[in-house]
Amino acid sequence: MKIVCVESLGLGRERFREFEEHYRAMGHGFTYYMDRREDEPTLVERMREAQVAVISNIKLPATVLAQCPDLRYLSVAFTGLDHIDLDYCSGHGIAVQNAAGYSTTAVSELAVGMMLDLLRQVTTLDGAVRGGQGRGTFLGRELRGKTVGIVGTGAIGTATARLLLAFGARVVAWSRTCRPEVKAMGVEYVSLPSLLQMCDIVSLHVPLNAETRSLIGPEQLALMKPTALLVNTARGPVCDIAAVADALNEGRIGGAAFDVFEQEPPLPDNHPLLAARNCLLTPHVAFATEESFAARADIVFGHVDGYLLK
Repeated sequence: MKIVCVESLGLGRERFREFEEHYRAMGHGFTYYMDRREDEPTLVERMREAQVAVISNIKLPATVLAQCPDLRYLSVAFTGLDHIDLDYCSGHGIAVQNAAGYSTTAVSELAVGMMLDLLRQVTTLDGAVRGGQGRGTFLGRELRGKTVGIVGTGAIGTATARLLLAFGARVVAWSRTCRPEVKAMGVEYVSLPSLLQMCDIVSLHVPLNAETRSLIGPEQLALMKPTALLVNTARGPVCDIAAVADALNEGRIGGAAFDVFEQEPPLPDNHPLLAARNCLLTPHVAFATEESFAARADIVFGHVDGYLLK
């Protein structure tokens, strides 16, 4: 079979050469690319003759997939699959497998880091010092003792809850499925409206689907405390982002942190969160650590091996 890794996945050439030797010994061809190109003509050029392809979060619409007639398996170096036309894949015999679990620690740590930044205003104060200012009368807030709501208790939500409990926060949760192991940690499951009303911080950890799109909109934001913080390391469209920006600018919530948006950064100049008050933004990096990328490669190419050995 012809195996193609469409992008570098943050790996070095030496690691790819190991994979190349590995697949040659198995009797397969392996092609890899050391850059990331998202335009459709390049994707088609790279995948056109592949039976097996490896890709992360680059969009794969039907217009690309339809020009790859030999494709039979996609090993996706990402947790979510909403960037791939799964209906097309299902209808054309293309198996798709994600890399669940590789970034659990990375995302949960950034979520908590964003909470700490908002509470202690680390980013803002860094700018103040560089601008020649001192502390003045600034007072931060502590994470210990805060009530934090976890929306979605999958692997990442659960890992985030565990970190928060170690900080001494009270943790409550809302999820489609109540997990006994999460309750055993001391986390109380409540309704989503109750969670929004009681929490000092709300952290989102749900996948994007028809049920979760705009899960946090104007009605939900209206339930939150005026001092509450909203953290989104899940998917951008889980929130009505324009409504969040309005709530921030009107002082109806206290702050927000977003690592995800409706599109991949760079964002357009008129994006509502760019001008929103007390809003911390990072360019979709929660999953991106040296450790998570190493683990991701093991998972992704392990899946390829499993497919080839069927």
